[in-house]
Amino acid sequence: MSVGLKFDIAATQGAARTGAITTPRGDIRTPAFMPVGTAATVKAMHPQAVKALGADIVLANTYHLMLRPGAEQIAALGGLHEFMQWPGPILTDSGGFQVMSLSKLRKLDENGVTFQSHIDGSRHVLTPERAIEIQGLLGSDIQMQLDECVRLPCSDADVERAMRLSLRWAERSKRAFDPASGHALFGIVQGGANAPLRIESAKALASMEFDGNAIGGLAVGEPQAVMLAMIETVAPHLPEAKPRYLMGVGAPDDLL
Repeated sequence: MSVGLKFDIAATQGAARTGAITTPRGDIRTPAFMPVGTAATVKAMHPQAVKALGADIVLANTYHLMLRPGAEQIAALGGLHEFMQWPGPILTDSGGFQVMSLSKLRKLDENGVTFQSHIDGSRHVLTPERAIEIQGLLGSDIQMQLDECVRLPCSDADVERAMRLSLRWAERSKRAFDPASGHALFGIVQGGANAPLRIESAKALASMEFDGNAIGGLAVGEPQAVMLAMIETVAPHLPEAKPRYLMGVGAPDDLL
């Protein structure tokens, strides 16, 4: 596990658990809801107000910050925490969601993703290695592997192809990540609504020994019952002693 992250479980009840993730920038009480600050700000809120509402961690997005103002520019300004005036932990998404949401503006191959900027049409190549480099420049406390997120419903063939590509990208992301950085790296389970593929993905990521593991590719068009079934399928195959992150779920009914 990364030198900068520690996870303690305080109590369990069935599959539920409470605990705390300790980072150099503060503790994250779990379970936690992460407010989304895609472009380094939670829309219409000052950071102090976000903190006052009880948030321990916020999320920002690699793809959007890569385009504007640029990771190197943020690094030159003192890093993402200074840039957005948030002193606590920050998690950055790797850009994998934009592989799905901006599918008309990108080309994907084994090496990575080439995006045409939705802002000015410029071209940007995002590989697993570049995604890790950008997140390092941003200085986020929890960083994510680059993955391919597919919209559901989707054919099993497409789901399997994306899942296996995401596993290969997970290996490349982990090799590119510096565990001595004081930051943490999470892997992302894919597999759509296919239980065997989900289990295979979870087991493979567990063997790679990430600092934590995320369940991705849900809340992307499937019925809620399917989402819940996939969560229940995956959870038993994730390491018990590590944090788990359910990506993309923010509707009140889903949270309950």
